This record gives sequence, C-alpha cells and structure tokens, in this order.
Amino acid sequence: MLLKNSKVIVIKIGSSLIVDKQKTIRNKWLTAFAKDIKKLKSKNQKVVIVSSGAIALGCKKMNYNKRNLKLDKSQAIASIGQIELMNLFSKIFSKHGLNISQILLTLEDTEERRRSLNAKRTFENLFELNFIPIVNENDTIATSEIKYGDNDRLASRVAQITNADTLILLSDVDGLYDKNPKLYKDAKLIKKVENLNKDLKNKTFKGNNELGSGGMNTKIEAAKICQLSGCNMIIANGLHLNPIETFTKSNNFTLFVSKTSKLDARKKWIISSVSPKGELIIDDGAKKALTNGKSLLAAGIKQVIGKFNKGDHIKILDKSKNEIARGLSSFSSEEVNKILGHHSKEIKDILGYISKSEVVHKDDMVKV
Repeated sequence: MLLKNSKVIVIKIGSSLIVDKQKTIRNKWLTAFAKDIKKLKSKNQKVVIVSSGAIALGCKKMNYNKRNLKLDKSQAIASIGQIELMNLFSKIFSKHGLNISQILLTLEDTEERRRSLNAKRTFENLFELNFIPIVNENDTIATSEIKYGDNDRLASRVAQITNADTLILLSDVDGLYDKNPKLYKDAKLIKKVENLNKDLKNKTFKGNNELGSGGMNTKIEAAKICQLSGCNMIIANGLHLNPIETFTKSNNFTLFVSKTSKLDARKKWIISSVSPKGELIIDDGAKKALTNGKSLLAAGIKQVIGKFNKGDHIKILDKSKNEIARGLSSFSSEEVNKILGHHSKEIKDILGYISKSEVVHKDDMVKV
C-alpha cells in the first residue's frame, strides 16, 4: 500500500550499498535490487535511481583511499568510476530486461530555472521511451563551491523536478532514530515525521561512513525539500537483499509525510533550492505583510547577509533569524544594501535608474 499510489518514484542508493567495506562490489545485492525495480516497472510506475558510487568504484579500480583524495584528483577518479558504475548497472539490469540511461547533473543545472526545465523534459522523454534514468552529480567538473556534496539533497531536487510522489533514501540503518543506534542500544526508530520542526525538536543526528558523504542531517535537509514539494520521503535500510520489498513488508522505516502542496511548478522549484545565495532579515511589519500574501518591500528590510545577484534564490528571515519565506530577489545584494529601510518611491533616486518597487515579488516568493 505504501508505494501503490506513487506514479513516479525516485530511489537513492549510497556508495556502501554498491561497494562494501572491503571494497568488494555487491553484485548479489544489485541483482536483487534490479528485481525490485522490475516489480515497480511491471505496475507501470516510473522509476529514477540516484546512485552514488562513482568515486568509490574509481578508488577501487585505482587502489586509492577516498579519504586522502584532493578535489582535482577526486574529479579524475569520478570520471574513471562513472564508467565502472554505469557498466555495472547496464550488465545487471539488462539481464532483467531493464533499459538504463545516464544523467549527470550539477548544482547549477537544477538551481537555474531554464536548465531545470531542460532536465525535466529529458526525464519525461526517458519515461516515454521506457528507460530508467540513473542520476549522479557531475563530480568530474563540479567544484566545492558549486557542489551538492551529497546525493541525498540531489535526490530531493530530482524528486521535485520529476514531480515524484515518493523519494526513497536507502541507507545502512532502518531509518531515523532518536539517537545513534550504532552507539546506543536503547535508540528508538522514529516511524513517522509530519512536522519537522515539532517532531525533531532538540534532536541532533550525526552519522557517516567510509565510502559515503551524507549523514542523517543531509537526509533531513532532503526531507524539508520533499515535504514542501508535495513528495513523501522514506528512509529505509538498503543493506537487505530486495530492499524495496523488504522494508515495505517489515514496516521498519521512517516516513516523512509531505505537506499537501498546491504550489505550481515554479514555486516548487523556488522552495526546493538547496543553495540560497543570501538572506534578508526583515522587521515585524514586513513579516506581517508577507503573512498576508504581500510582496517584500525595501522599507521592511533590516539587514542583508551574503552576496547575491538579481534573480538569485534567497532566504527571508525574521528578527529572530527564523526562516519565514524563500524567493527570487529583484535586486542584487549590493543594491538592497543601498535601498533597505527606504520607501519604494526613493529607489530611483538612490540607485540612479528605474527599477522594480518590490525586492521580492509575491509571485516569486514561497512562505515556509
């Protein structure tokens, strides 16, 4: 029942599911995973796989230790490992009559609206051709400043772009616990999260492994994006054979329930940004105006944090630095610094040219 009504399912698998601690490829697991995917496809469900593992497989081939790699060397290793990864999927999936394709994305491909729409069309065409897109971050060209850095957040962005109903993050634990289950025997599995701020208040989550880059905190960031995009998210243990079938039958997983989202595609894209370029701190009057569906004007802005250009994603915070909205700025940070606190009629005289009166227009803003 859990996945029955999901027309589009995005599944993220981590490096540790493909390569074990001894750097041995888990062929038996991948074969069982392929059978899970075939079952989903037999029910006419569209599937996207976001797979880590390129650098891990590159390190295996070159006999390198991932932890000692510098950025420029890791980009080369990713290039080598990406071929190994796709060959591995192709070899195993083709035996089960599954066609695969490869999509490599950078952060900018999803943060820029036009490129995001291009990616969306590519996914849709691949679905029509009955191919399974296998997505990874383009580590061969991404720098530390323009990287997702983990495939959890990338997967959540892919879920938003494809308008997915469910995102499944296959991890090395059963789900989200109230504390680290590897350290505390009395740790309890959190079965359902409906309100992130309320249900996870005062909890911190730390976790990492040798081959992966994302811990529980990145998964919670992914959940925020999914919930606001109208997509359910599941964290489940992927170490079992036939992981999809196993967790759905065992009922051992964490479900993040999406907020019923009536946002249009553009606003879903705005709220799902994983890399806002700056922040605006506003006064109580502006906060009240935003709550009532108004645009953000310069008069209500108290402070600018960060550097951003016109059209960039930014966060809007209240005086206590609580995030209340996200949007696209009509001005650069330099311009906002000049006009903040001023009436809209003064903007032309301050900047020396005619511009918009709203710093963030209500049509370019989503309240969180």
